Amino acid sequence: MPNPWDVGSAKLLASMGFEALATTSAGLAWSLGKLDMQVTRDELVAHVAQIAEATPLPLNVDSERCFPNEAGGVAETVRRLADAGAAGCSIEDFDPATGAIDPLEAAAERVAVAAASGPLVLTARAENHLHGIDDLDDTIARLVAYRDAGADVVYAPGLVDLDAIKRVVDEVGVPVNVLSLPNGPNVTELGAVGVRRVSTGGALARFAYGALLNGAAELRDAGTSRYSEGGAPAEALRTALGRG
Repeated sequence: MPNPWDVGSAKLLASMGFEALATTSAGLAWSLGKLDMQVTRDELVAHVAQIAEATPLPLNVDSERCFPNEAGGVAETVRRLADAGAAGCSIEDFDPATGAIDPLEAAAERVAVAAASGPLVLTARAENHLHGIDDLDDTIARLVAYRDAGADVVYAPGLVDLDAIKRVVDEVGVPVNVLSLPNGPNVTELGAVGVRRVSTGGALARFAYGALLNGAAELRDAGTSRYSEGGAPAEALRTALGRG
């Protein structure tokens, strides 16, 4: 389930045979000239409506904390995402305002609110391993609590050890999403231990922006445009974007 960051990347990924897509909070933020966690709820909802309209594929939404401090809170966020065409959304337990993981009870309560607020497939995220907390027991306890609060899928981004991932799969009892990382297992290995869904987060957007920066540096420093030799084939763009 790769993560496009705009309509063009969504159409290109859909043309490659993937069965579902997901938004990326980081990729969206970068496309708006912002840092991750700085996108507003209105901006996210508008983005989801554009991506959902662009392809027929189910769309999961990286909805961060589901904007609990906005009008209507988590419940209103879930309803608005459903109205925008999302098939699913996620809710995470890291608070950038405090720089800390939320207390388990408060995080599980927000999961319960999200689960009761609409028909979306709800993914609950334990963010420990993205923030230097390599406590697998706590991660699993959180994921189990989020499952019990109504989450359909659980997700602990940052896990790369296959045995740890297998333990999560075995103990949580609901579908597990894993973030694909360069130092982690591949999709086949993840499937073999029971992982049900693999996503890419902001990695594809970061790669695309890396290509832009490298090409621009060549142009600035060498005055050449050899970077364009590695560009997307014109036929692939025509096919995916529907232009002659």
